[in-house]
Amino acid sequence: MHDEVRSRARRKIPAVNTVLEAVGETDLPRPLVVDVIRRELKSERARHKISSPALILERVEDRLKTLRRSRLQSVINATGIVIHTNLGRAPLAAETAETLREIAGSYANLEQDLATGSRGPRAGYLEHALALLCHSEAATVVNNCAAALVLIVHNFTKLKPEIVISRGEMVQIGGGFRIGEILETAGAKLREIGATNKTTLSDYANAINNQTAFILKVHRSNFFMSGFVESPNSTELAALARRKRIPFVQDLGSGAMFDTRKEGLEEHEPTAAETIKDGADLVCFSGDKLFGGPQAGIIVGRKKFVEALKRQPLFRALRCDKLVLAGLQTTVDLHLSAAATKLPAISLLRITKDELRARAAAMLVRLRGLPLQISVGRASGNVGGGSLAQSVIPSVTLDIVPDHCSLKEFTARLRTSSPPIVAYVGSGTVKLDLRTIFQSQDDAVVDAIRVASTEASSTKA
Repeated sequence: MHDEVRSRARRKIPAVNTVLEAVGETDLPRPLVVDVIRRELKSERARHKISSPALILERVEDRLKTLRRSRLQSVINATGIVIHTNLGRAPLAAETAETLREIAGSYANLEQDLATGSRGPRAGYLEHALALLCHSEAATVVNNCAAALVLIVHNFTKLKPEIVISRGEMVQIGGGFRIGEILETAGAKLREIGATNKTTLSDYANAINNQTAFILKVHRSNFFMSGFVESPNSTELAALARRKRIPFVQDLGSGAMFDTRKEGLEEHEPTAAETIKDGADLVCFSGDKLFGGPQAGIIVGRKKFVEALKRQPLFRALRCDKLVLAGLQTTVDLHLSAAATKLPAISLLRITKDELRARAAAMLVRLRGLPLQISVGRASGNVGGGSLAQSVIPSVTLDIVPDHCSLKEFTARLRTSSPPIVAYVGSGTVKLDLRTIFQSQDDAVVDAIRVASTEASSTKA
């Protein structure tokens, strides 16, 4: 009897085609829509009480909206964080985007020597240009900086498993990943030395033995220590490594190619060229942070070590595709041509507060009469991306307090605009930081605020 009741209840659940017809036209592929409907109907069958067809349709449409919003799409960054990891880190230069468009839509001489017609070296031009830019003997690239570190560890620890590293440099990076765990996963045995705040040159010297593969120095780019702190510099560690006849490797992370203090920032971010000059044998850093390119792990240093890395079978698993190589190639060209200001991450850092105030005032005039309390405010932005943790960038914000909804709801409405706007709540207002909003996006921001305020009013009414 119970099974018969359940069977009758199931028959009340609409068919897939019925729900599909009710959903109507959508920009999602039909198989995805059908899959969402089937999943929802499966969940419905598991419920004790069968929902109405209207409620089932509502849940399907909500799922489709969630799925649609998870698509990779362009957003407006109103957070004030220039290199925002959650928002794709460094935006690419217009020249880089044009190169990607050309390469993506056609064939390319990825491994073709156009002079001889035979197979050619992959990324030959890029590696040459990177080595020149970083004042190193050689260079290569893999798909991110963690991969670069894994490849280096894999190459050097086959016969000697130990890596000497300071406890004060056991850094945790984004997503909860820790340098120590990455190194151990790659097969290394860590020889941690010193204390969290104080590691001396003698700590390194005493730890080196016949099982030491190399000395690793990790730049503390996403945090800083002050007070009773000591650690040897790169020059001292390079000299020690030479005496002990082992390599010295440095992970810089952020990939700065310029003197950050000249951009008005409070601290100096070490560059690859400086670190190579100090005596490092290999240096690795990210391509999508202060370097201003696509995601990549860039490795520069002594030719014999770089060539050894490229001979590793693991290198093929970690290598970059044609689009990343093309994007990096154009980014390097901009650096070498002294045109780094064309890189958005750098140009955003250079905008003056006066420019930002003028834009904010113009936007404020256009937003008058809305059911909002809106004013021009101040903020302190960050470089982001695990770079320059001590540097604060003064900025200008639009501060909004909506009359008819909460701050949280208003920021949610901005995130569902087209394009989505990612703002934040601070000091009792919704804040949109103009430092990271491109001037060309001002019109879209004004339109989105108008729509969000109108929706809030109609919902409250």
